[in-house]
Amino acid sequence: MILPLFRRSARSDTISSLYGTIVAQARSPSFYRDYAVADTINGRFDLLVLHLGLVIGWLEEAGFRELGQGLFDRFCEDMDHNLREMGVGDLSVPKEMQRIGEAFYGRTRAYRTALASQDPGALTDAVARNIYENASVSRASASRLAAYMREAVRDLQSQPPAGLRAGQLRLPDPVAIPFVEDKSSGLED
Repeated sequence: MILPLFRRSARSDTISSLYGTIVAQARSPSFYRDYAVADTINGRFDLLVLHLGLVIGWLEEAGFRELGQGLFDRFCEDMDHNLREMGVGDLSVPKEMQRIGEAFYGRTRAYRTALASQDPGALTDAVARNIYENASVSRASASRLAAYMREAVRDLQSQPPAGLRAGQLRLPDPVAIPFVEDKSSGLED
């Protein structure tokens, strides 16, 4: 029978659910209001990459590389669709997608390196460079976002793998993360 060919697979539903949770979290108004992230296309992209990178990194560590790849593929489909919606021409889309891929991998590598670093200010510095583009942002905003990222990693590590395979993902409430002053960073107060 041909009908099974048109059904969505459980894996597809799982990826859609996980990706939807990531996008919803990245669009949380508190990041733009309380964390001073620019509410622009670039600011929204940076928060999406931040969350996606954290989740994919954890999935790889937990042995769910295929699920992480599915999430990345879904991200690429979403970015392709958004570029076309914004009026980017068919001939320019591949070049823009290459730039998006490079941005994703560069930022994800910077965050992973900083999270693994013994230097407590490394993550704050990486956030300041990538999210705030070294703009005149307070150290508290970059430090708070770095603290949120650390909490998100702890939350991810505490979630049961069966839940993730079922499309259940929990990320911390950004409002609940207190301001933390990071004295080790070179950022201005």
